[in-house]
Amino acid sequence: MRRNRLHRRTVLRGSGMGLALPLLEAMSPARVRADQPEKPPVRMACLFFANGAIMDQWRPTGEGADFELSPTLQPLQDLKQDVLVLEGLTQHHARANGDGPGDHARNASAFLTGAQPRKTSGADISVGQSIDQAIAEKVGMATRLPSIELGIDRGRNAGSCDSGYSCAYSSNISWKSATTPCSKEVNPRSAFERIFGTPEQAADNERRRRNRRSILDFVADDTRRLQPSLSGTDRQKLDEYFTSLRDVEQRLARASAEPITIPELELPPGVPSDLKEHINLMFDILLLAFQTDATRVATMMIADAGSNRTYPEVEVRDGHHHLSHHRNSPETMEKIARIDRYLAERFAYFLTRLRETSEGESNLLSNSMVLYGSAISDGNRHNHDDLPVILAGNGGGSLSTGRYLKAAAETPLNNLFLSMSDRMGASLDQLGDSTGRLTLID
Repeated sequence: MRRNRLHRRTVLRGSGMGLALPLLEAMSPARVRADQPEKPPVRMACLFFANGAIMDQWRPTGEGADFELSPTLQPLQDLKQDVLVLEGLTQHHARANGDGPGDHARNASAFLTGAQPRKTSGADISVGQSIDQAIAEKVGMATRLPSIELGIDRGRNAGSCDSGYSCAYSSNISWKSATTPCSKEVNPRSAFERIFGTPEQAADNERRRRNRRSILDFVADDTRRLQPSLSGTDRQKLDEYFTSLRDVEQRLARASAEPITIPELELPPGVPSDLKEHINLMFDILLLAFQTDATRVATMMIADAGSNRTYPEVEVRDGHHHLSHHRNSPETMEKIARIDRYLAERFAYFLTRLRETSEGESNLLSNSMVLYGSAISDGNRHNHDDLPVILAGNGGGSLSTGRYLKAAAETPLNNLFLSMSDRMGASLDQLGDSTGRLTLID
């Protein structure tokens, strides 16, 4: 019996609502055997630091599993088996490519996009979608928040901040689309309430839950009319699709509508004046977001691009950006190396907290991927190849860590992002200037 072919844009309608049918095989999640416990989800955080690093103090010695951490990365010694130190990765579109100065703005905007930012200080900004947002589009429906964007410097999204580049480029690493940056939250209390809400918001959500019906109930009649036009295989696919869709909808309802147990965390009324306290607190909030599965995708700017912050915590009272133009002065480079190590200590704090947080038969760090890096390597030369990049965590058992790996020169950083997208269940085909997966980490 010949059946009519359904258009790919077929929509089920009922009671004023519509539900588009995607490609069923692509949307249906892989089924898990009943006798296998459900694995914890994989989380991803991308952490950015400004102004590059003193690379001679950053690079480990040795190679593969037989390596020793450098002076800058010594704070990670207890976490050595949980990290991949990567060498040779490049963000080509952080380079001028005919656009002249503005390396710091390009550093931040190209970091997670691998796209060339349009040089403008006006409203016509454009760069590319970032890896976190590309992944959030694929997996973000399973959590209360598709993603969370955090930072330390407030920054701004208007005006010129770097040689004719909009401040939006310097202040954001997360881009929902080529023209829309995802503004970060720098106030710990605001970040916490954005993730977990307030008791008053939880009560409002509960009232909405009681009045809500499943969209699938509204389209049930249309679905029944559709059945006779389908083959047995297509009926099975459609049934699997609706089963998975209802499951996701129910999970979303539980996550977004039921009263939430808000974690206890002592929060200051404003932004902490102490940098260490501020960074650690934002990391604590991010850990809670992962632990409670409020989101699985996050970014955090430890400083805005071109930051000229001082670091009296390590007796560096000159501005970081100013120091980065060190002209190979040993004294200046030693000060920058102190900053680099201090920031590595904060990174180690976050990783340690993740590892100390049990989850199932493992811990949060094992079930995460945490990228730490910059799209500038040597701040004095403003070069964008051989970047300082670390990937921490086992990605749910999919990464073999405890290695120092060297990619071929000019390997796009975005190749790493494609490999990370696979482990997040997003499996992107392309992002920015990617040329394929970074098989080096497999």
